[in-house]
Amino acid sequence: MREGVSGGPLTRRELLSMIGMSAGGAAMYQAMSSLGLAADSGFKGPMQLSGAPTGAKVLVLGAGIAGLVAAYELRKAGYQVQVLEYNSRAGGRNWTLRGGDRYTELGGFTQDCKFDPGLYINPGPWRLPHHHRGMLSYCKTLGVALEPFMQVNYNAYLHSSRAFGGKPQRFRTVKADYHGHVAELLAKVVQAKKLDTAVSVEDQERLLESLREWGALDANLAYASGPLSNDRRGFQVDPGGGLSGKPVFSEPVGLSDVLSSGLWQALPLCDIYDMQSAIFQPVGGMGMVGQAFGRELGALIRYNAKVVDIDQDQRGVTVTYEDTVSKAKQTARADWCVCTIPLSILSQIPMKVGTPMALAIAACPYAASIKVGLQFKRRFWEEDEQIYGGITYTDLPISNISYPSTGYFSKGKGVLLGAYIFGVDAAEFTAMAPEQRVAKAVEYGARIHPQYHEEFDSGVAVAWHRSPFTMGCFGMWTEEARARHYENLCNFDGRIVLAGEHASYLPAWQEGALMSALDAVGRLHRRAVSGGTPG
Repeated sequence: MREGVSGGPLTRRELLSMIGMSAGGAAMYQAMSSLGLAADSGFKGPMQLSGAPTGAKVLVLGAGIAGLVAAYELRKAGYQVQVLEYNSRAGGRNWTLRGGDRYTELGGFTQDCKFDPGLYINPGPWRLPHHHRGMLSYCKTLGVALEPFMQVNYNAYLHSSRAFGGKPQRFRTVKADYHGHVAELLAKVVQAKKLDTAVSVEDQERLLESLREWGALDANLAYASGPLSNDRRGFQVDPGGGLSGKPVFSEPVGLSDVLSSGLWQALPLCDIYDMQSAIFQPVGGMGMVGQAFGRELGALIRYNAKVVDIDQDQRGVTVTYEDTVSKAKQTARADWCVCTIPLSILSQIPMKVGTPMALAIAACPYAASIKVGLQFKRRFWEEDEQIYGGITYTDLPISNISYPSTGYFSKGKGVLLGAYIFGVDAAEFTAMAPEQRVAKAVEYGARIHPQYHEEFDSGVAVAWHRSPFTMGCFGMWTEEARARHYENLCNFDGRIVLAGEHASYLPAWQEGALMSALDAVGRLHRRAVSGGTPG
């Protein structure tokens, strides 16, 4: 077992931290709640609603993915829809920062993104897994072009500050050596007839053959330096042509060193359902999805509208909001309200709902997370180290480095994700000024890529607990809190229903927000057409 920071066994907190830093917040949460590492979204195809009551009006609070989907489907069904959005753009956490953008966080820190044209960072969601059929469907409907996201790159690194003298190891070498040694050990067990009572003779032979292939074992069923192992872990000198083309074999790392390094813990992360190929990203950044919805809904969205009060009576819902530019207060009224405001914000807004929903809103804290985008003078990870996309994992506070899955071989500058931080490290980074966060990301990243210091150009750092429109990254239900409050959160309270990733079993994922919105809209429609009775 990997040693923890105290030198003892890996703690639960450290294990969850590794899951979170590597696989993302959703996997961390789901591991905590024992719900499994991933789930199919349950999306069955485009929603088929029609026959909205004549003149029926719906207010949608928030133009994140949940709010946008709700507004899109309600309008299509014939409702009069108005969306109130705090930001001057659509998308919410579906957001891309580009050169020329300005972002001011809580506390007054303002960052001006100085990335070159065409370069960007996604401070929020950045991937669309193959089984998130809802997001993929809406991208197709809205004409959002998608391209492959490179989740796994065996030429990227696994890094531990406490192993191999702090020198990063290629993912492929750790994977090959771990599999090779495990295969050799199991082959010895089979050869020693230790499995006679559990595995038939015929299956033992098949098992040995499969171990030989899986572990790249030689004719003696040993994992050793040679063409088979090097074809997995890589050569010291690659095969070439002519008189100088003879390859030089590399030497596998010993089993004890592989195990003590702890790097093997990152190997299964790419097997998680959410992370399996194919994974996609919108061409030009994740924010292209929010932009497409914004164009589609047009004047239905009132931007720069800060909701300050939510009231309801038996006939409808009245929302008071403040124009964040003029500071003038206005009201909007509708028959129904779909509220997608993050609970971290909603818990601070006066809202006329019963105790069960109010307690549910207060019961769900939000995860801390930070992303740091770094622009460099050249794409040294490609030019010097032949890393084209993929992710490097590390035990340093930055957690991982993700290389761009687009613009390969481009001349000029490049932007990579220099940090994706959760937990205690995120809290520490959040307390820093943005320029300090960027500087720290460069300092830590230089331990993996020495080129950082010379090649660094500019950076931005988004700490989600300082985001004025979310005050956190995503809702983190505990099993106990979900069992007690989740249904009350999702149920109608009068004429108000909530939606968002916090109202789903796919936390932190846009698909969860989308599916929550479809569920809420379907129930709202059934109530509306039945004259307001439960449905």
